[in-house]
Amino acid sequence: MTAEPITTTSDARLGRDRSGLQVPVLDREPGPVGRRLSSLAGDGHPVWTYLCGIALAVAAIASLSILAGLLLTHVVLHIHGVAVDDERIVRFLARHRSRGLTDASLVGSIMAGGVVLPIIAACAALVAAVAPAWRLAGFLLFALVVESASYRATTLVVHRHRPEVHRLEKLPVEASYPSGHTAASIAVYGGIALLVTSRIESRVAKVAIWIVAALIPVYVAFSRMYRGMHHPTDVLGGAIVGILALAAIMAVTRASGRAAR
Repeated sequence: MTAEPITTTSDARLGRDRSGLQVPVLDREPGPVGRRLSSLAGDGHPVWTYLCGIALAVAAIASLSILAGLLLTHVVLHIHGVAVDDERIVRFLARHRSRGLTDASLVGSIMAGGVVLPIIAACAALVAAVAPAWRLAGFLLFALVVESASYRATTLVVHRHRPEVHRLEKLPVEASYPSGHTAASIAVYGGIALLVTSRIESRVAKVAIWIVAALIPVYVAFSRMYRGMHHPTDVLGGAIVGILALAAIMAVTRASGRAAR
């Protein structure tokens, strides 16, 4: 006789992805932080692990971003020549504006803006939720949530004036640090690359996908500086927030899977 498979309570709580939307990178064993996080909810539903992880990620990344912003504005920029060099790059880009480059910078801003990225994340979440694949459904959506919340918290505390050039957008002047567009592009497009490359075998395809995923934030960053919205150090701060948000959502997702198992 053939033994029947046993369905455990943890299988039911996890809502196993039986649809072919499994993404191996999400099911790996978490690191030390993820293992500790997986035990926070005790015997509770793994969704609580997920939500606790999101809250902790926002608190940690926002705190680090605020600390870096305060260090930049109160210490680093007062070092001789740093502020001048930071401004000089944006002035150079502003002096060499053209109609074609301005249109290209608009595209770069839109593709990482507050309309396009939420739509991409929501569509991905909807597809994964219908599958169902709840951890996958929340991956891009909550990567964007963690990034956005950390960015907003930083701008409430760190007040840096945007570059002293003609700016092509009307946004709050004292919200230069960090670059939210750069952070969001890394969190979402980097997240897409991470999910896709973990499901394919072709090395060439993986390299091509990661090259595109790396070039998009670079394009976005130069677009934001070209349009006079951010300094290079603001872009660097945004990149750090985006990378941390992506790493955090990965750790949270793996921890919730371990909690269910």
